[in-house]
Amino acid sequence: MRIAINGLGIAGPTLAYWLRRAGHEVLLVEAAPQLRSGGYVIDFWGLGYDIAERMGVLPSVRAAGYQVQEVRFVDRRGRRVGGFDVKVVARATGGRFTSVRRSDLSAILYGALGGEVETLFGDSVAAVEDEGDAVRLHFEHAAERVVDLVVGADGLHSRVRGLVFGPEEHLEVPLGYHVAAFEVEGYRPRDELVYVSQSIPGRQVSRFTLRDNRTIFLFVFRDEYLEGVTPVTEPEKRAALRRAFAGVGWECPRILEAMEGADAIYLDRVSQIRMEHWTRGRVALVGDAAACVSLLAGEGTGLAMTEAYVLAGELRASGGDHHAAFAAYERRLRPFLARKQATAAKFASSFAPRTALGIHFRNLVTRLMKIPLVTDYFITRDLRDDIVLPEYPFPIPGAAPRR
Repeated sequence: MRIAINGLGIAGPTLAYWLRRAGHEVLLVEAAPQLRSGGYVIDFWGLGYDIAERMGVLPSVRAAGYQVQEVRFVDRRGRRVGGFDVKVVARATGGRFTSVRRSDLSAILYGALGGEVETLFGDSVAAVEDEGDAVRLHFEHAAERVVDLVVGADGLHSRVRGLVFGPEEHLEVPLGYHVAAFEVEGYRPRDELVYVSQSIPGRQVSRFTLRDNRTIFLFVFRDEYLEGVTPVTEPEKRAALRRAFAGVGWECPRILEAMEGADAIYLDRVSQIRMEHWTRGRVALVGDAAACVSLLAGEGTGLAMTEAYVLAGELRASGGDHHAAFAAYERRLRPFLARKQATAAKFASSFAPRTALGIHFRNLVTRLMKIPLVTDYFITRDLRDDIVLPEYPFPIPGAAPRR
C-alpha cells in the first residue's frame, strides 16, 4: 500500500522502517526544514529498547546515549538532600537502559531507513479527504497525493488528529504543569553523568551535562506560575521563566542569566491525550498523537515505538486489511496504554511537589532507594512493561523471496 506518515519524530521513522520491511511504499512528511537537533534528554528502556535492538540500531543508540550515574536533589545552598544511584534502575532493567537526546534517537531511527523512504521536509498535511477506497492528501506546499492510508505521528499537538478527530481541547487532559528546556555552552559547574535538581514548592529546576561542553536545563512548574498567560514568542518564554523562578535558590539566578545565551526555549504544557479510538476510516494515530502519556512519564519514546511496531505488524498480519489491522492495533494496546497513562498522571507530581512536606517525602524516599523493597515499590514495578512484544511475520532483510 501507499502510506503517508505525518511527523518525523520517534513513531514516524519507526513505523516507516517496519512498513518498508513489509513492502509498503511510504511517504514521510515533516514540518521542520531538516532533521531536528538539540532538545531534551529522555530515558530509554523497555519495549522501545527491544524494538531498537530488532531494528539493529541499539549500538548507535547506546553510543549516542549517556550512562547516568546519579540522580541528586540539592537544597537552596547546593547541599545534597536526596537522590539515588542509577544502578538501581540498571538492576531493575537488566542493564537495558540509557539516556539519550530525543533528537539523536530520531536521527538514528531515520538513518535506519537507508534513504529508501521519500521525505517531504518543511511541509505538513493541510487537509485529509477520506474517499472510502483511498485518501486524498493536501499539503501546505507540495502537490496533493492519493494514498491508501494516512498515519498521524505528529505529536501532542497533532495536525492529522485535529483534521480528522476534532479539536485538541476535547481530547487533551492537562496535568497541571508546564515544562521548559534549553541548553547552553560553557556553563559551570559540570557534574558529569549526574542529574542535579533543586525543588521548592510547585517548581523544580534541573541540569545535566552534555558532550561538547554543553549543559541542558529543565524547568518543571505548576500552571499557576504562568498567571493564566501561555507564552508563545521567545521573549515571552524567557520572561515567563524569569518570573516563575525568581527568588529560587541554588544556581537558579546563574541559570536564568545563562538562558540569554540559549538559541531557543522549549516550553509546553504537560498533558495527556485520551481518545476513545485512535483510528477512523483510513486514518490512524500513533505515539503522542494517539495516547500521549506526558513528557514527565519518562517512557513516551519507547511507547511511541511500540505503537508504531504493532500497527505495522498488524497490517502485515492482516494481509493489508486495514479495518482488521486497526481493530487489532487498538485491542492489543489500549488497555496497556491506559495503565501507563494512569501511572504517569500520579508520577508527574514527584517532579514539583506542591508543598515543602511533599518535597521532603520525595527526597526521603529517594534516599531509601538503596533498600530493594523500596526500590521495587517506587521504581521497578513502573519500569516493567506488562505486555509481551508480539512477533510478526516481517521479511528478513536480504532474504531471497519465496517462490
